[in-house]
Amino acid sequence: MYSALPPLPPLKDEAPGVAVVLIQCCEWLRCCGAGEPRPRTVWLGHPEKRDQRYPRNVINNQKYNFFTFLPGVLFNQFKYFFNLYFLLLACSQFVPEMRLGALYTYWVPLGFVLAVTIIREAVEEIRCYLRDKEVNSQVYSRLTARGTVKVKSCSIQVGDLIIVEKNQRVPADMIFLRTSEKNGSCFLRTDQLDGETDWKLRLPVACTQRLPTAADLLQIRSYVYAEEPNIDIHNFVGTFTREDSDPPISESLSIENALWAGTVIASGTVVGVVLYTGRELRSVMNTSNPRSKIGLFDLEVNCLTKILFGALVVVSLVMVALQHFAGRWYLQIIRFLLLFSNIIPISLRVNLDMGKIVYSWVIRRDSKIPGTVVRSSTIPEQLGRISYLLTDKTGTLTQNEMVFKRLHLGTVAYGLDSMDEVQSHIFSIYTQQPQDPPAQKGPALTTKVRRTMSSRVHEAVKAIALCHNVTPVYESNGVTDQAEAEKQYEDSCRVYQASSPDEVALVQWTESVGLTLVGRDQSSMQLRTPGDQILNFTILQIFPFTYESKRMGIIVRDESTGEITFYMKGADVVMAGIVQYNDWLEEECGNMAREGLRVLVVAKKSLAEEQYQDFEARYVQAKLSVHDRSLKVATVIESLEMEMELLCLTGVEDQLQADVRPTLETLRNAGIKVWMLTGDKLETATCTAKNAHLVTRNQDIHIFRLVTNRGEAHLELNAFRRKHDCALVISGDSLEVCLKYYEYEFMELACQCPAVVCCRCAPTQKAQIVRLLQERTGKLTCAVGRGFVLPVVVFSPRYSTIYTMFPVFSLVLDKDVKSEVAMLYPELYKDLLKGRPLSYKTFLIWVLISIYQGSTIMYGALLLFESEFVHIVAISFTSLILTELLMVALTIQTWHWLMTVAELLSLACYIASLVFLHEFIDVYFIATLSFLWKVSVITLVSCLPLYVLKYLRRRFSPPSYSKLTS
Repeated sequence: MYSALPPLPPLKDEAPGVAVVLIQCCEWLRCCGAGEPRPRTVWLGHPEKRDQRYPRNVINNQKYNFFTFLPGVLFNQFKYFFNLYFLLLACSQFVPEMRLGALYTYWVPLGFVLAVTIIREAVEEIRCYLRDKEVNSQVYSRLTARGTVKVKSCSIQVGDLIIVEKNQRVPADMIFLRTSEKNGSCFLRTDQLDGETDWKLRLPVACTQRLPTAADLLQIRSYVYAEEPNIDIHNFVGTFTREDSDPPISESLSIENALWAGTVIASGTVVGVVLYTGRELRSVMNTSNPRSKIGLFDLEVNCLTKILFGALVVVSLVMVALQHFAGRWYLQIIRFLLLFSNIIPISLRVNLDMGKIVYSWVIRRDSKIPGTVVRSSTIPEQLGRISYLLTDKTGTLTQNEMVFKRLHLGTVAYGLDSMDEVQSHIFSIYTQQPQDPPAQKGPALTTKVRRTMSSRVHEAVKAIALCHNVTPVYESNGVTDQAEAEKQYEDSCRVYQASSPDEVALVQWTESVGLTLVGRDQSSMQLRTPGDQILNFTILQIFPFTYESKRMGIIVRDESTGEITFYMKGADVVMAGIVQYNDWLEEECGNMAREGLRVLVVAKKSLAEEQYQDFEARYVQAKLSVHDRSLKVATVIESLEMEMELLCLTGVEDQLQADVRPTLETLRNAGIKVWMLTGDKLETATCTAKNAHLVTRNQDIHIFRLVTNRGEAHLELNAFRRKHDCALVISGDSLEVCLKYYEYEFMELACQCPAVVCCRCAPTQKAQIVRLLQERTGKLTCAVGRGFVLPVVVFSPRYSTIYTMFPVFSLVLDKDVKSEVAMLYPELYKDLLKGRPLSYKTFLIWVLISIYQGSTIMYGALLLFESEFVHIVAISFTSLILTELLMVALTIQTWHWLMTVAELLSLACYIASLVFLHEFIDVYFIATLSFLWKVSVITLVSCLPLYVLKYLRRRFSPPSYSKLTS
């Protein structure tokens, strides 16, 4: 039997051949995506024995393919009115009644704009394609009956046995079968999957790890039953079955046995069987489809374009009305729309795109932020419009490097200045009884005999030294033989590997006081005493830490005494209901948290052999369950978590990042509100917020009381509403209640706070807060024209794309103030948040300026050149281009040499084009002195008043940045 699922029987009253056809049709539909994902049975090393078809293991992060690229790019461009307007304008010239000139005068500028966009998109797509190709072409080793063969990542199939070396990317979602590490485990780097820098511990299937060699995996008949593909990267449900053993072996599989694609092996060499490929990978299912991004600035420009178009329609209707709607007036409206179309300059689209490219390039080349990668060149200006910055605490505001600070035993506490006392207690214990290390003599005796302080300290330190997932690793460092170093447990060669820096800090501390973790594998652990005696413990069970449980536990057997002990450590909020009654736990946890320490409660429970055997039977049965496994396993474990003996509290401190205080102060002065989202205890999060200056010293803090129902939430929100200009600290539980009943009211109040701290916050809640903040505020968040007809048509496109594009584009080099001044005075950033450079008021002012200058140029030409009216084109366009160049110069705050080049280049392009446009321009006419001085007067009248107004404004009402530059 080679299939866990029986074949479908023939349908009643149908021939077997019909059933086969139907099955094949179902398989075809499922392959094409018509079927729902379902669980699967995967045979080790036999990809041909499959119960369904699976996608190819190809990673594709491109937005388009060869056939959809051009249609897709064009659609994304023309779905916005700004670009659609120019397309309709150009298409209208195919209609003879609407044509105003040669087709190229409209299509060439539009084609240039589209070419820039297409090239930019093509470059990004090619880069993405090359990255995907690099990933898909990575070579791995596959175990086969013929030995080890090389295979590309894209050719890997479900059921393949793949070897992944240290520092190599996992190519597909796999189940961990074997490792070369002697401790029988490996560590993963998952930062590219979940953003966490901590390493994750993974365990192989015990049955396959015990095999003599990796090649033996092909000699056994075994399969993995796995759940359907889903997006949950933190959980996995499956079973491993070996059929050729007597009796058959079944093991439960969980997230501890899973190697997700995109993670990197941090230790040893591993062998895994492939479960999911291609679009069914966890990493792919958690990635949204690539899409074209559009920034707020583009949306604002698109909106203003609609307003300008509305103005064009009104003007065109007025012009037709003045002719009393004579003749084919509707056609005249369209012709007027075409005539005035350059009020919306097509060069704006070019300048926007080119400006973004330049800004992206500048960001990449900024020496002050080395290594910065610009993922999208379409929205770099968004960095200037951020209103809310949402940040985690650990590893962001802090270094994620823990230092042990406090050991609290209830009646006595030890700090950094008294750790030598702890050390002396440990030394005294093992000095008095060097051959027979102390062990608990049973729960009955311990309740009757009062322990000495040394005994209490020893029990606490031993519990901390045993209750963890830390593995000591010995590295030769090119000096000492690695095997010999591991054999002798040399301290100079030992480093600790763990999935949490908290655990490393705890184990390093136990080493400093005399109890050293020197060895560990999947089933055992070794501690070294101050007298160099090795204590051996057998690991019976491990219960890893999860965000839901907020605790971890371990059951070990002392090899010297045979005693079984259940150790557990976790957050006080869950441990308070697990340990025996005491009158100091809550108070001391609060005191330590207010000092900014991360507090763990450590407890123990002695188990009789019969008690453990009963637990193990129920635990194994629960782990083999496919449905509701998590609930059943948790229920079994909770049967042990009762009346545990409270041993101690531990406090570790996460060091702040070196520059976090000035950075947060800069953000606050810039008007950017910072929200800290953390899983830490309320007091710890509050202390960190104060230390990091997220909350200023003279700022009040409102600690949102714990609420559990709608009534309590209503009262607390009313109390919060009466506070003004105070930071908010709220727990994840209270936040969930508020968002359930009073989402709008809570977000309205929270957005008014200068800072918000969400503690005891689950990862799903963090994502929910970001989404709500974007939806409720509409703000950006970071989680870290002018006026015959042929000559006009000829000159207008040139005016928009050639004559004036370079000076306007050069404005991307303009700076209000130097970068040093901007960093010194972050308050300047507030002006960007207001969006004044592109507000409706600013837009209206520029429209009025355009009307004034257009009228001045037109009526000035009519007045001064009345006898030479046939030369109106040369007159108006020369004045227009000179005016535009002067207006650009008027706008510039800080001159750059490229700006001068752009101005001169544009003027040179216009002068040079006059030679080729002699059919529209009389060169001898424009060379006369009369033409020159009259054009100069018109240009001066159109620009001089604006220069005067600019001077007066800077004189009597200067902008904030000008005060700094002066």
